[in-house]
Amino acid sequence: MPITSPIGVFDSGYGGLTILKEIEKQLPGYDLLYMGDNARAPYGTRSFETVYEYTLECVKWLFGKGCPLVILACNTASAKALRTIQQKDLPILFPGKKILGVIRPTAEVIGNYSKEHKIGILGTTGTVNSQSYKLEIDKFFPETKVFQQACPIWVPLIENNEYESEGAQYFYDKYVKELFWQDKNIDAVLLACTHYPLIEHLLKPLLPQGVQLISQGNIVAKSLKDYLKRHPEVDEKCSRQGLIDFFTTDSTTDFDQHSTIFYGKEVQSKHVQL
Repeated sequence: MPITSPIGVFDSGYGGLTILKEIEKQLPGYDLLYMGDNARAPYGTRSFETVYEYTLECVKWLFGKGCPLVILACNTASAKALRTIQQKDLPILFPGKKILGVIRPTAEVIGNYSKEHKIGILGTTGTVNSQSYKLEIDKFFPETKVFQQACPIWVPLIENNEYESEGAQYFYDKYVKELFWQDKNIDAVLLACTHYPLIEHLLKPLLPQGVQLISQGNIVAKSLKDYLKRHPEVDEKCSRQGLIDFFTTDSTTDFDQHSTIFYGKEVQSKHVQL
């Protein structure tokens, strides 16, 4: 078997596949390894300590598979675990390895989408409560006000394939209205969960005219491409045989069935026992 050093892409479940899809477009030919911790999903309502422990365990596994770089394609893991792993664990356990999230690259550009300097964030309870987006956006766009709305029902609706049901529409309308009640002049809304691109077409009609709805996939993929250009010492460690592998901590049958919705094509996953 050829030795590969794939870029690792981690998510608590399926949502990170929307990021993987964009990375595949931006970096064709790079080896990629996706891991979904479906057995312990969702992460959105779990404590900081639990998310950190689960994320570190999965990151260790990905590094053990030869990944020189891991992308946390999960807003909750990026919000609750990334900084601690980068500062506390990497230097000791995996010197020379790199780990990146989805919040910072998004925060670096999100202010450019808003003329009113008012941005809305739609995310999981964990992401919203972490205040990570407010803190990061303030570093790059201090004049911009950030308004957040937790949408705890959306991920279960999507993962259970109920996101186009009549009952689901009530919860889309409810959370969008609650966001704009905070400020009617919000003119850019970020989908701060990698599941949410699947319901983008259902959310757009609910937004006031002229409001931009922003998904993260393209932003994160472009940022990764730029990162590898700026860090050739990392880029040269990434193998390029066009291989993409999928792993899940839960049922491979369920993973393969659900993944088509997020990834856009069929996959064949393997089970991993942590």
